[in-house]
This record gives sequence, structure tokens and C-alpha cells, in this order.
Amino acid sequence: MPLPIYSHPSLTVLIDDSDSFLKSVAFQLDPALASKCFADTSSALAWIGAHGEREPGRLAASHDTYPDSKERCNVAFDIDQIHRISFEPQRFMTPSVVVVDYSMPQMDGLELCEALRHLPCKKILFTGVADEKVAVDAFNRGLIDRYIKKSDDGALDKLEAEIVALQAEYFAARSDPLRDLLKLHNHSFLSDPAFSAVVRMVVEQHGIVEHYLYPNPAGILLYDARGRAQLMVVETEAGMNAHYEVGCDNDAPQSFLQAVRERCIVPYFREGDGMYARDFAKNWHRWTAPAQRCRGAQNYYWALFPLAPGELEQPAHPFSSFLSERETAL
Repeated sequence: MPLPIYSHPSLTVLIDDSDSFLKSVAFQLDPALASKCFADTSSALAWIGAHGEREPGRLAASHDTYPDSKERCNVAFDIDQIHRISFEPQRFMTPSVVVVDYSMPQMDGLELCEALRHLPCKKILFTGVADEKVAVDAFNRGLIDRYIKKSDDGALDKLEAEIVALQAEYFAARSDPLRDLLKLHNHSFLSDPAFSAVVRMVVEQHGIVEHYLYPNPAGILLYDARGRAQLMVVETEAGMNAHYEVGCDNDAPQSFLQAVRERCIVPYFREGDGMYARDFAKNWHRWTAPAQRCRGAQNYYWALFPLAPGELEQPAHPFSSFLSERETAL
């Protein structure tokens, strides 16, 4: 699966007319899979409708058609809006997956899924009543994404695994319409499977729970559950050559030029325009990190830079705080 341009913890909505069953499922799910329960379908529809993202969602490109042509148009997209999602305190309340029972008194689960068709949230039919034929028909009609029987062995483990998988699919689907556009703006690594594997490795090793495409320098903004931020700066051969040329034009020390030329470091000069300037001559090491190379469709050179509080425009509300606040409220 290609790397989503952004991903953060989101909400699973559980809908079943049995309140005791809802509480049991919510209690047994991984605490990191935050959930909200509804025993009433009308309340569930109203809440999801108010909180669910619509197409095209938070991120949208603008199109300007040329006056003399109906076929040509400019497409503009503000890449900054991607990482600014991390400044939204309510982002974790986005309903990405809906788990619904089939047999309920107000409306059955498929009728509810039909009512949610206009929203991009993924849907799981989790039931002990509907048969395989009903589920297959619903899947073929695009009403549901998964079907799990409550009576299956390890049903809750299957449910948890499918929620995790569908949350990943949710963010991948949100990214797909913009992926080709972003490839034209120095973000070709987004569509490279080799680099996607590197990011997933970093996410696992560093306990990352959310990531966002970052515009300048090109890279990935990463947060762990406590809200500690790191920037994964990504350079191509062309980018490294640009750092070398700017360094030469500004009489950079030979040690810096050699390190860039040999691809030993990735520079990230936070002050100024991000490139080398004469003011950095004495302490250029402070603004660089050892380069890691990813061999994909082209060479990518990347490094992680911890971000101190205040380096971003706004602080991010940590996922750990969100979970604590929800636990206190329950």
C-alpha cells in the first residue's frame, strides 16, 4: 500500500442495539483503538454525520480554467494544509471505521450503511444473524468493506485486526486523489514502495502514531503518542546537488562540501531559506545529521531531526492526552 500523505489515530464507531455487548467489545479492544458506542441508530447517524469527513475532505485542490480553453486548467494545492491537520485538537475524533450489527429494531445494519454511503468511513458488518449471501451482496454493492460473524472463533481478534487494516485503507484513500499532483512538487518518494517501507520501519522503531507530509524541506513530520515531533527530511540527488552548489556559492568550509558531495550528511538549516549561508560556517554540524540512503526508483537521502517545542507554528495535542481525557470522561 502506498504511503498516505497523512495518518493519525482515529475513531471506531460501534453500533449495536445491545448496550452490554457494546461495552464488552469496547472494553476488550486495544486501548489505542479509541471507540464510541451507540445503541440507537438515529443517534449514531446524527453523530457520524456531524463528525465524519466528506469528499474531498480536509484537503482539496483548486482548479483555474484558462479563459480560452475548456480543457486546460491550473491545479493549485497548499501543501502546508497537510501538516496543519496535526494542530487540530479534534482530529482523533474522526470516525474512520464503523462497526455495525445487522439486526436492530430501528433499521438494520445495511440500511444504516446505505445512509452512510456518502461518507468515506469504512464499514464492518459484525453480526450473528446475517448469512453469507446477505454479506456478499452488501459487499458487492459497496455497502460494507468487511463481514465478521460474532460466533467465529477469535471474532474479537479478527475485528481488531480488520479495524487496524481499514483505518490504514481510510487514510490511503484520502491520499490517492492528491498523490500524482504531489509527485510534481518534489515529493516523488510518496509513491515509491521502497521509501514507504523505510517510513514504516521508522514508525515502528520510534513509536510513531501519526505522520504528515511536510513541504519545506520536503519530508515527513512524525509524532509519537506524547506529541514529541521529529522531521524526517528527504533529499534526492538533485536536492543534494543544490545544497552543494549553494554551499560553493557561499564559500562553505571544505569539510561541509565534502560531506555533502559524498552524501554523508543531510542538511537542515532551520534559519533562513533552509540552505547554507555564511553565518553557518563555524557550526554547520549543528544543522546536519548523518544521511541514510534508500535505494528506490531513485536514491533518497534521509535523516531524522528532533523538533524542539516552538519550532512548529503550533503545538500538537498529543494522542496520549486524548486517551487520558476520554478515560476520565467515561
